[in-house]
Amino acid sequence: MNLIYKHRGPDSQGYLIDNKVMMGFRGLDTSINEAVEQPFTYQDRYYIVFDGNITNSTGLKEMLAVKGYELNTQSHEELICALYDYMGSAMVSELRGAFSLVLWDNHKEILLAARDPFGIKPLYYSCEDDKLLLTSEMKGLLLERKDLNTINKEALQHYMSFQYVPEPHSMVNGIKVLKQGHLLENKRGTKPTISEYYMVNFNVSRGGLDKKLSEIRSAVEKSVEENMRDTQELACLLSGGIDSTIILALAKEINPKIKSFTVGFDNNGYNEIDRALDTADKLGVENINKIIGPEDFIKELPKIVWHMDQPLADPVAIPLYFASKEAANHVKVLLCGDGADEFFGGYNIYREPHSLRMFSYLPKPLKMILMTLARQLPEGVKGKSFIERGCTPLEDRYIGNANIFKEVEKQALIKDYNGKFTPQLVTKPLYDKISAYDPVSKMQYIDIHTWLSGDILLNTDRMGMAHSVDIRLPFLDADVANIAFQLDVHDKTGNGTTKYALREAFKDIIPQGVLNRKKLGFPVPVRHWLKDELYSWARELFLESKSTGLINTDYAIELLDLHRKGQGDYGRKLWTILIFIIWYQVYIEESQLDLVHKGVESDEISQIYIKNPQISIC
Repeated sequence: MNLIYKHRGPDSQGYLIDNKVMMGFRGLDTSINEAVEQPFTYQDRYYIVFDGNITNSTGLKEMLAVKGYELNTQSHEELICALYDYMGSAMVSELRGAFSLVLWDNHKEILLAARDPFGIKPLYYSCEDDKLLLTSEMKGLLLERKDLNTINKEALQHYMSFQYVPEPHSMVNGIKVLKQGHLLENKRGTKPTISEYYMVNFNVSRGGLDKKLSEIRSAVEKSVEENMRDTQELACLLSGGIDSTIILALAKEINPKIKSFTVGFDNNGYNEIDRALDTADKLGVENINKIIGPEDFIKELPKIVWHMDQPLADPVAIPLYFASKEAANHVKVLLCGDGADEFFGGYNIYREPHSLRMFSYLPKPLKMILMTLARQLPEGVKGKSFIERGCTPLEDRYIGNANIFKEVEKQALIKDYNGKFTPQLVTKPLYDKISAYDPVSKMQYIDIHTWLSGDILLNTDRMGMAHSVDIRLPFLDADVANIAFQLDVHDKTGNGTTKYALREAFKDIIPQGVLNRKKLGFPVPVRHWLKDELYSWARELFLESKSTGLINTDYAIELLDLHRKGQGDYGRKLWTILIFIIWYQVYIEESQLDLVHKGVESDEISQIYIKNPQISIC
């Protein structure tokens, strides 16, 4: 199994096997300090495998020194073991940064697994009788357990709603994701228990804006510095927007020679390279960029899907994959601006409660009448969606940043549709915890627990690691979160903008023209390509797919033809179906494995399928 994770750690590998536990590890050397061998053993008692970067390690080492612990290395592995020896599982709450870890206490015969508060680093698990398997990527569990080959139909329906599989589900029955901010404990001979150690808490502060801006500035600056500390040469992803610009500007203050990387497309409105070049030039930073055409990414798409583990229909994976590929020729670490939108209120949809506020004054019977009238209007009629959304409670209308197929559409698309598996099955337990929050904070809370971990962070981890690049996210820091979650609605969506407080906090270092630039991210022209260059490719995939027992490909072809004729914009819906079909080919049919393993030495391919669990407890 270790071989299949070579992309996550090409620099080293290690194994630990005894009659109770088996561990395997692949290492990516990003620190200027000498790396310790993993699995790491501490005091002949604790065994650990660890992936990530603990940003508050200095303070934790000082605390342990006061308690009498003398550490022999600069490693995070020894630090965590010593911390566990001192505090037990409560130590997880002390860790800041991005991490997933598995620690085995050989004396008490207890295993602990944990994932960072926001889910930056991945961790999958599967229970089989008296055996627990854990791994960084799902593909390893599929290789170890050939019996895990049936589709999770609840996950499939959620995927068609969200464009990703919401955690803790996976698309395969028998495999789950350890959720963000959770830890798993397993005493040998008993069943695992899972608990939440970190809880997102929006607690609006009524303090003055100047104080908030100062705290935001200080926390983000500190996080950037900590993510760069003791790290080999690194660079920044640059889209030309405010978030990546802030990270690049702060990183340049620490390393004046830092580089930036950008990817664009040869389509009008879908090329951020000019903006990124302008931003980089004003900051005095080199920008390395690449133009992608449809033929480029179609060639790589099976690999992209294979690396992703789960079907994920966010097209931003495409530029992220190619940006990481180019960056890998220069660095092992990239800084990225992801997370700022969820924390500081950066999505335009967060302004919707303000635009719909008039409906809050209408009596419920009148809302019901308006809703009935709106539903009778044809799709596309101006005002129809506005009335429908205004008359629908937030808890029913907002399931997160992506809302792809409506239930009636899923009923036509999914062969074994089950009316119980609605998006609210995912979001209602979250809404139930935050009834006292204001509408914008509720939307952010939903996105942090669904969209952020299921889409954004899955993308950054897998597309970076596809090329052995560690993508770090300074905005996703506990101290930054504590401040961001104290902002009121005006601090987030006031003055006719988004991320108002964040913009104000850094307006002195953001080049003119970037501060109020329209949000694009890394836009991808999929909807245009599906009308032209990719039409025949998509149609052929639908016609030849063996997933017809699960989805109605005739319905998909109907959408494709309507899209091509301009009788509706079905780009996101089509892309969601296409990604699932390719994922199904790669992981279930295995018809794309020749493309997936291109570049893997032929004598290694057969070894990929050996049965050798990365981590197991018997």
